[in-house]
Amino acid sequence: MDDALSKILAKPLTSRNALKLERLARRRLKHGEVAFVADLGIGLARHHRSATEFDSLFDRLVRLLAVTPGAEPVGQLVRMLAAGRPDDPAFDRYVASMLAACRRPEDLTVVFDGGSGGVAVSDELRACLVHELVIRGVPVAEMPGIAGWATSPHWRDHPLGGLPLAPIAAEREPDLPHYSVDGSSHGLPYWDPEERHPAPRLDTRVPTAVETTTAAATAAMAAAVADWSDDPEEPEGRVEARTFAFADPLEPDAVPGALVALGLDCLVDLGDLPGPGEETAFGMVAVEPAEVWQVLFAAASTGGAYAPGRYGAYGRLRAWRSLAALAGAPADASAGEVEEYVRGCAWYRFGAATPWFHRVVWDLGVLAVAPDRRRLAVLAATTTD
Repeated sequence: MDDALSKILAKPLTSRNALKLERLARRRLKHGEVAFVADLGIGLARHHRSATEFDSLFDRLVRLLAVTPGAEPVGQLVRMLAAGRPDDPAFDRYVASMLAACRRPEDLTVVFDGGSGGVAVSDELRACLVHELVIRGVPVAEMPGIAGWATSPHWRDHPLGGLPLAPIAAEREPDLPHYSVDGSSHGLPYWDPEERHPAPRLDTRVPTAVETTTAAATAAMAAAVADWSDDPEEPEGRVEARTFAFADPLEPDAVPGALVALGLDCLVDLGDLPGPGEETAFGMVAVEPAEVWQVLFAAASTGGAYAPGRYGAYGRLRAWRSLAALAGAPADASAGEVEEYVRGCAWYRFGAATPWFHRVVWDLGVLAVAPDRRRLAVLAATTTD
């Protein structure tokens, strides 16, 4: 550490000094002094980790290195993380999302080999980065410098280790965040809560149904929206996930009536619907599995009104679990088997103007009808700020 940096770090880390240090880091980085930014972050971690301003300043230094083009900033970022946030899985998810969004895949090999200095990199960061790249369409199993780690069996017991290294057909067009040194943004691809539809026919014969919901199935189907109801920051969050078996096959035109007749909490107080052809705030639309996956992925990766998201890798894992469970795939099904189950179901989205839904932004209603049309799985969720 040079004398100038030692003098800087000898001063208290106040909010005013933190702002000065960030401006200094930007100037030095602009002049190509990439190592200085990492040295500053490492020094701050050693001398000012307990300061109130440490986390926010360290985050801004991470962003500086993450968005700067070239392989060297990635190597310096890895070095800084090893000293500043050596065991922080939540931060690893965040960094992996930024790196995958901002950098070329070939710039990221240092994360998997540690670079010439052999810097220790957490398996959590590597695992998250693998799947952040996968959902962006990068063929990680073929990428020099990444494939060796990504295809190694040593991380098969990691929570992300069972996900395929290439997207299945339903995993397309995910809504992904954009990062800059000053912040980030992402879309909210939920369906318009004020959308209106032609009133569905509810007079079609509905076969007798019995509920088959289990605790395990509920947890799996609700995986993508679990934070909407489990996080104390989301007191207004509600989730309903249930399965039903029908005595006879459920014909397509009977699905709306069946949904209304099942006694779902989310449809209590639905009220009288207008006649056929008139518009209503209760509606159901047949959709492709990809549209269901997109909203499940958004729910898991971006979070709710207040609960933080899980970013891309764990967002993918949670959306995968929800989609597979809705489709009725066994818990131990392979990726190929899950894809077959998903492809075989008929998928729908629905919305309703009931007191259960907040009807702001974060409303979700999806259901899957099995190929034999005797099983229906439904997931509804809502939250608000």
